[in-house]
Amino acid sequence: MERKQWLRHLAAGILAVVAISGIGLQTGEVLAMEQKKEPVKVVQTAGRDQLGSFAPDFARYNDDILFGEVWSANDKLSLHDRSLVTVTALVAQGLTDSSLQYHMTTAKKNGVTRTEMAEILTHAAFYAGWPKAWAAFRMAKEVWDGNAESVAAGSVEAYAQTIFFPVGQPNDAYARYFTGQSYLASIVKDGVPVVNVTFEPGCRNNWHIHKASKGGGQTLICVGGRGYYQEWGKAPVELLPGDAVHIPAGVKHWHGAAPDSWFSHLAIEVPGEDSSNEWLEPVDEKEYAKLK
Repeated sequence: MERKQWLRHLAAGILAVVAISGIGLQTGEVLAMEQKKEPVKVVQTAGRDQLGSFAPDFARYNDDILFGEVWSANDKLSLHDRSLVTVTALVAQGLTDSSLQYHMTTAKKNGVTRTEMAEILTHAAFYAGWPKAWAAFRMAKEVWDGNAESVAAGSVEAYAQTIFFPVGQPNDAYARYFTGQSYLASIVKDGVPVVNVTFEPGCRNNWHIHKASKGGGQTLICVGGRGYYQEWGKAPVELLPGDAVHIPAGVKHWHGAAPDSWFSHLAIEVPGEDSSNEWLEPVDEKEYAKLK
């Protein structure tokens, strides 16, 4: 299914939730969720730095055309997807030099997860050759198993190009209830509120409970990256784009990003009476560190 089709199905699902709640929402408001993304300018100087005096034309093609125009057209094809295409093409050629390492590192910064890279290389092995995939896996392990600083180096601007809904602004008002940086964007303000919550790699909220004397609770729909949801006394559940979780009122839980991935979910408040949130203790560091 193409991404625009997926978005429309998701928007239709939100509309259904609103309709069930007995609150009207115009179709135009739903379709307005599909916002046009502004391209992020990719700046590259490697060509001029290394070959500027020896091959100035090649350096210009590399820096100004390949990166300045092709990679910068990420409003048409996201940085995330361009990284997938580039890594696959290099692996197919059997290249395991600095260019593959650079593009794998860039892929990680552009939101490509460890799981996605493993699946890409496994798939490519059947078409490009088993030895090529083996060699690429060695480099991928070095990149994705590297230090945490390189994981967090991927900018929020780059990640924003990989999802349909806006990332929004830093979630400063609730920062005390989060470990790490989160972002908040209001999608629907009237009727049943819908917000997009984005977590940087390693970010998660505290244990908390949605309370209500009648009804209430929350529904989460993952729209980007990879994250986790956990109820008290149960095992964590991995969330990928398209996954949804309903959280009844009174259930102690937390949700947030995987250690190596950005994560976004729509949060849909279920109407209820006397609704409130009770924020509790942070997620245990040692338990969170066990997650992949």
